[in-house]
Amino acid sequence: MKIVVDYDLCEANAVCMSKAPEVFKVDDKDNLLILIESPPEDLREKVEEAVRLCPRQALTLVED
Repeated sequence: MKIVVDYDLCEANAVCMSKAPEVFKVDDKDNLLILIESPPEDLREKVEEAVRLCPRQALTLVED
């Protein structure tokens, strides 16, 4: 799986970071950083929850 971010929609609310801090980080300037663009399968559940709960629906999972 690969994470795709629509930065035009993203407001850096940090909901994703709270669900999967290994994968998502909001920096001091309120920019969303993807720490692992293609996370391993053992993080799938956390990443799917982060994508589902994104308030702006700015995250998408694509199967590679």
